Amino acid sequence: QLVESGGGLVQTGGSLRLACVVSGFTLDDYAIGWFRQAPGKEREGVACMSTTDGNTFYDDSVKGRFTISSDNAKNTIYLQMNSLKPEDTAVYYCAAARRPYGSKNEGDYNYWGQGTQVTVSS
Repeated sequence: QLVESGGGLVQTGGSLRLACVVSGFTLDDYAIGWFRQAPGKEREGVACMSTTDGNTFYDDSVKGRFTISSDNAKNTIYLQMNSLKPEDTAVYYCAAARRPYGSKNEGDYNYWGQGTQVTVSS
């Protein structure tokens, strides 16, 4: 089970940190990812990370502003979001994949959180 928290309403330029607590399995051998879905749009990959070697990948739209991380001791995934823009408004989902390397393809992920709303006002 994956449970997200940390979403909310923030002004342009502000920051939020999303957290995703994982239960039922450990993150040690899983790749993790954050996805988002804006109204009327398809879900898209934002960031992913391999928890085996720490390699990360970011979509160009968030590169330099968002940071994905994990605390395996706490079995928790994070997404630090800085310099937020109105176009970042979406429901954000965390996901875990039974594979060593991250992927921006949602079909590669086995477990999903319920989503948390992030709204950035202009």
